[in-house]
Amino acid sequence: MELGMIGLGKMGGNMTVRLVRGGHRVVGFARTKAVVDEVVAQGAAGASSLANLVAQLTPPRIVWLMIPSGPPVDQTLEQLHGLLAPGDLIVDGGNSYYRDTLRRAALAAGWGLRFVDVGTSGGVWGLTEGYSMMVGGADADVARIRPILETLAPGPQRGWGHMGPIGSGHFVKMVHNGIEYGLMQAYAEGFSILRAKSEFALDLHQIAEVWRYGSVVRSWLLELTEAALAENPTLEGIEPWVADSGEGRWTVSEALDLNIPAPVITLALEARIRSREPDPFTERLLAMMRNKFGGHEVKRES
Repeated sequence: MELGMIGLGKMGGNMTVRLVRGGHRVVGFARTKAVVDEVVAQGAAGASSLANLVAQLTPPRIVWLMIPSGPPVDQTLEQLHGLLAPGDLIVDGGNSYYRDTLRRAALAAGWGLRFVDVGTSGGVWGLTEGYSMMVGGADADVARIRPILETLAPGPQRGWGHMGPIGSGHFVKMVHNGIEYGLMQAYAEGFSILRAKSEFALDLHQIAEVWRYGSVVRSWLLELTEAALAENPTLEGIEPWVADSGEGRWTVSEALDLNIPAPVITLALEARIRSREPDPFTERLLAMMRNKFGGHEVKRES
């Protein structure tokens, strides 16, 4: 089976390599030639442009996008519009907002193109561990890419599933990432409490290693935490700055629309935003309020 892969960053490149190893023919394209050369060295075919990629595929074509959410997806679809033919299938495997996916699928349908959304999890580990994929689309379109999904997943019958109609794959992945925010925040807070109990001189790496086996809080995320603490027990040199790529915000917004309370995910998102505050004005003002109403001492910057 063949397909075109657009976007060969770390995740997209690893997916391409996994597909090639699984016996698929993949034509890869990225804006940077050196990135294309990397997957070509692993057995994929390379494309010098989107037009060149489309020309190397046999109709009806399958084109898989692994590019950042937002305008890059819209821009790429506009370019593909003039290159693809009716019946060709576009797969958005990135972290697109599901409402954008619904709009894009309707646009593609007007062009005579098919559309499937695949919420993809696995990151840089997907090459060896396989990817978790949440798929949205028509039954026939999902069946068409089933051999690809079975190759990318941890196993043909596990790690992937057809969630429902178009948009459902990205919707489920959005909530998946919201849950991830909460899990990460809970681990971070728990280990911070352990570290603060200085009289016990606790070994955080040892605790993470113990919890990995038999504990109800064991998880792959905990395994990665254990590995991080083994490499850098004090986290020296790491700035307390945590990014968010959008899915947490979308999850919180959707929870509000659905009247579903989601305090853990919401607070985890707010903690990330707070971590990026260069000038903690909120805390400064709180300190001054306490000083004004109670005469409490205010610490001055040295």
